Amino acid sequence: MNIIIERAALLRSLGHVQSVVERRNTIPILSNVLLRAKEGELSLAATDMDLEMVETVPATIGRPGGTTAPAHTLYDIVRKLPDGSQVELDVSGDGSILTLRSGRSQFKLSCLPVEDFPQLSGGELKHSFGLAAADLRALIDRTRFAISTEETRYYLNGIYVHAARTAAATGDIPVLRAVATDGHRLARVEMPLPDGADGIPGVIVPRKTVMEIRKLIDEAADRIEISLSENKIRFAFDQIIVTSKLIDGTFPDYERVIPVGNDKVLEVDARLFAAAVDRVATISTEKSRAVKLAVSRGTLTLSATSPEAGSATEELEVNYQDTPLEIGFNSRYLLDITQQIEGEGARFTLADAASPTIIRDVADGTALYVLMPMRV
Repeated sequence: MNIIIERAALLRSLGHVQSVVERRNTIPILSNVLLRAKEGELSLAATDMDLEMVETVPATIGRPGGTTAPAHTLYDIVRKLPDGSQVELDVSGDGSILTLRSGRSQFKLSCLPVEDFPQLSGGELKHSFGLAAADLRALIDRTRFAISTEETRYYLNGIYVHAARTAAATGDIPVLRAVATDGHRLARVEMPLPDGADGIPGVIVPRKTVMEIRKLIDEAADRIEISLSENKIRFAFDQIIVTSKLIDGTFPDYERVIPVGNDKVLEVDARLFAAAVDRVATISTEKSRAVKLAVSRGTLTLSATSPEAGSATEELEVNYQDTPLEIGFNSRYLLDITQQIEGEGARFTLADAASPTIIRDVADGTALYVLMPMRV
């Protein structure tokens, strides 16, 4: 294999694919990026056996062929080359050495055989539909903060994506729904069901896949093609294809934890509320991060106390016409949710100090958040 490629193009693609490669690998080939050169383009691929990313970039091909080279090392070399430089990649002889030349720099990297590189992208994915990049970004951004990091409940370590219908009261409309929960909070976001998504199986997209796709979306074209089966999902856009295994587990019946009897409504300016929570939480202990909300007609008092640091209180004017109520929350969880509210108003629907609270964006009914209270 012999190719010449622009440093900027190579760096961009290596930056994408090398982030899939785990820093610590017991299987040497998984530390490598697969390079294949043919017909005016270079294909780069990396995998961790659960997630695979393939990207193609234009290149001048002197001699077609392929090899695998250490992903992080190759990325670091190209990153440190001067802007605007040309990079020559050459594999000759028995294919065990990749020579990289750029200007007066030359590097020789040990390679492993192409045949050893695992393939994840085979198999038919019978369901396919397209999403606007902005819609996929919104689905991810408004749910990913609630993904569990607790490995024992592995089925919560991702976003549950499925086709559903809205309640009869809101029109019984088919929607694409994304849900994430860690047991303390739940995020549910929906959008009109895209063409081709009717009948898709409910799938749990792993956290790492979600995060990698989210990083790529900002550079993506307008539309992303999604294909899936019972155990795999594929995202294709621009010159990138990301294929991932799905979490093999059953997502809990999340509808059961969304309360239906909450009758006390609190409306507050989301920006002012978030800023006040952030200020008051400065006092709360690092472990509990507890903030108490004491609400009465027209007024919300936020407070936090800590044996070491002291106490803090702040009052806000709110829209609340019900009986007085005191309830405690984890301030970090409150801030995570209020950051998702794009309109000015946040609506809290409460029952009592021990029951889950529903939080919504007053101006946008497509997202719903459930937050468990805590004792303060």
